[in-house]
Amino acid sequence: MSDEAKDFINGLPEEVSYKIYYNIKRVAGGERNNELFKKLENTEIWEFRTLYNKTAYRLFAFWDKAEETLVIATHGIIKKTQKTPHKEIAKAEAIRKEYFKNK
Repeated sequence: MSDEAKDFINGLPEEVSYKIYYNIKRVAGGERNNELFKKLENTEIWEFRTLYNKTAYRLFAFWDKAEETLVIATHGIIKKTQKTPHKEIAKAEAIRKEYFKNK
């Protein structure tokens, strides 16, 4: 997980960060649930999705198949609209490209 993703989670209220980490563990444990982890259309980016008190929290991630399908969380947002902002997807894609370039 990137420092930016950790800072995002750690900057949230404790009960929210607990639920986000809990959901990540569920997915890491093998749970397949589109409500928790969903691929964004036409990208290589995935969303960890957490809903807490009617607020949608999103962490963006991608797969590194060479590292035993490790998922790298890039950054997070509090989602305010139905659509995922294009600038956030572009940011995750840029972090993904930089990650593989520096590997």
